[in-house]
Amino acid sequence: MTHVVIIGCGVVGAAIAYELSKVNRLKITVVDQQPPALASTGAALGVLMGIISQKTKGKAWQMRRTSILAYETLISELEALTNRKIHFNRQGILMLLPEPSMSCLEKEDEEISRWEKLQEIRQSQGFSLEIWDTDKLKQVCPQVNHERMVGAVYSACDRQVDPTSLTLALVDAAKHNGVDFKFGVQVLAIEPQPLSPSQERGSEKYCNQLQTTDGKITADWFVVAAGLGSSLLSAQLEQMVDIRPVLGQALCLRLGYSLGNCDFQPVITGDDVHIVPIGGGDYWIGATVEFASNKDEIIADKELLELVRQQAIAFCPGLATATTIRTWSGLRPRPEGRPAPVIGKLPGYNNILLATGHYRNGVLLAPATAYAIREMIIPN
Repeated sequence: MTHVVIIGCGVVGAAIAYELSKVNRLKITVVDQQPPALASTGAALGVLMGIISQKTKGKAWQMRRTSILAYETLISELEALTNRKIHFNRQGILMLLPEPSMSCLEKEDEEISRWEKLQEIRQSQGFSLEIWDTDKLKQVCPQVNHERMVGAVYSACDRQVDPTSLTLALVDAAKHNGVDFKFGVQVLAIEPQPLSPSQERGSEKYCNQLQTTDGKITADWFVVAAGLGSSLLSAQLEQMVDIRPVLGQALCLRLGYSLGNCDFQPVITGDDVHIVPIGGGDYWIGATVEFASNKDEIIADKELLELVRQQAIAFCPGLATATTIRTWSGLRPRPEGRPAPVIGKLPGYNNILLATGHYRNGVLLAPATAYAIREMIIPN
């Protein structure tokens, strides 16, 4: 039986564990020094911007498409298997198109034209994308300050999911299928076997042992899904994968009732600010994008979070009377000098796979990442 060890149990690691657990001839162990769904997963808003993304071809688009389609059956599958309820908003994403400044009025037509081109592409790909004028926006979403908008783009096929409940359900489902989870266990090192004299210099190395605070684990494959912790592990193997932190802050506002039409509560987004309905008149608002300077620790900037809140209120003035009941933050793993995410073999090693550096799209791309890792281990 082939033994696979997954390092990291955020949403990506949990998705990989569940996907691999469906393969009978695999033994799977997941190791994480923290409980599941912490770090960047616990701070995510779970906005699945696949169809409304400007990505239209290549790997970036294919992964989005794969994941959006996968979520349509994954959520009900997990709920049935685990008896957990996963918040999953199927009412789409509405992207607001704010009125440009006076000096940029000529850009308004360019912006609409850009979305019309994407609309045509998505239609050819089998997905719906609607462009609304201000009258349609006012009619369907009266909570939006339409006077500041030139229109909106509505993606009925995109979704939003609660990252924490999703990850916990993935863990429970994987456990149900026999996966062994070791939480509170720190990975110390992955040990490569030395090359034999007959092997050429430059040959790929093979690793068969993981050192942890709970002892050694022998395996055939190692999947590094450790987010920011991936850099340290790769550096130990002399193949540095540079993953750097980007802090994001969010908050939860309690209004006590639904904005606009209570039967139509899509995620509303604009200027990179998301307004996420989570039920009961509560809304998640986020998120900031805060970079470190000179690799120093990032201190959450309260003023930036307040700007995000004010932008949300500018879009939906009804939020002005809402009470802030919670704020939180997390570090997103962003690859330096290369596109996100990093998926594939660690250079120089034939049985270490990377599934890391998803930056702001870990929840969105988790299913597609899991499929990719499965194909690397069990080729069709």
